[in-house]
Amino acid sequence: MPRHTGWKSPLRAAVAVLAAAACLPALADITLKASHQFPGGKGDVRDEMVQIIAREVNAAKVGMEVKVYPGASLVKAAEQWKAMQSGQIDMTSFPLDYASGFHPQFGATLMPGLVKSHAHAQRLNKSSFMDAMRQVIEQGGARVLADAWLAGAFGAKDKCIRKPDDVKGMKIRSAGSTFAEMWAGAGASITSISSNEVYNALQQGVITGTDTSTGSMVSFRLYEQLGCVTAPGEHALWFMYEPVLISKRSWDKLDDRQKAALTAASAKAEAYFAAESAKLDEKMVEAFKKANKEVITLTEPEFDAWREVAQRTSYKEFAAKVPGGKELIEKALSVK
Repeated sequence: MPRHTGWKSPLRAAVAVLAAAACLPALADITLKASHQFPGGKGDVRDEMVQIIAREVNAAKVGMEVKVYPGASLVKAAEQWKAMQSGQIDMTSFPLDYASGFHPQFGATLMPGLVKSHAHAQRLNKSSFMDAMRQVIEQGGARVLADAWLAGAFGAKDKCIRKPDDVKGMKIRSAGSTFAEMWAGAGASITSISSNEVYNALQQGVITGTDTSTGSMVSFRLYEQLGCVTAPGEHALWFMYEPVLISKRSWDKLDDRQKAALTAASAKAEAYFAAESAKLDEKMVEAFKKANKEVITLTEPEFDAWREVAQRTSYKEFAAKVPGGKELIEKALSVK
């Protein structure tokens, strides 16, 4: 009798299933959770850095995807370093100084007058100062994917801040301890809150002034609450390091193709940020002027007056209390 051919053997059926599966899009074997505190989808360049990494990695089809959680929607701003260490998140973009409670050396990445300009920040990235900083980051269980330095500004609700005497009696929110020490040394009282809480604090009178990045001045609409802002100009007092990081535990789980894809995506994001960072300052000035608020910059003598306050407060405290602090400051100051 002829063999019945109206059915497939189990082997042929399995082959057919595998062939069909090969035609389907590959599913990600690894999903990396990337968290940050900045507004998503609203033009914040720090969010865009992470989104670039996610898009590039997801398009590489290496069995890995990056899922982004902006606006502190997954983890609060100040808790991202700890969340990365515990495995709650894999990646973050955040001000490194926020983790100075764990590693006090990070305070050097938000030190008054230490970084003078965007070009100076790029030179610092290739210096022994940043080599030492990356070593501390790795000892803490993380790895730098992309460098990012932001210039910052400071402002008040009812006055302009030009010289140290201007902040006497003010209630100021500071982005980090080193600036807080400088403000306190000039006679201000300090309130510690995250940048995404500044708007409400100004509105409610909890604070009367703040310092933060020029990007945050715009993305958090602080021009609606501040009467005058001191922009970076030619004598920038405020620069902050806000890298994209990945936990070493998460990095070590990746295969070579996945590491290569993530590295390439991060390089593209870093190049984008380097091109956009100076534009943030211009956008801030435009936003404040459009809101009919006063915009000033420091003169060289005014900058020197603030540097003198920082040297007897922030620099002195950092050198005395932080292991290797004096050497870190010296390495940074040696970069011209």
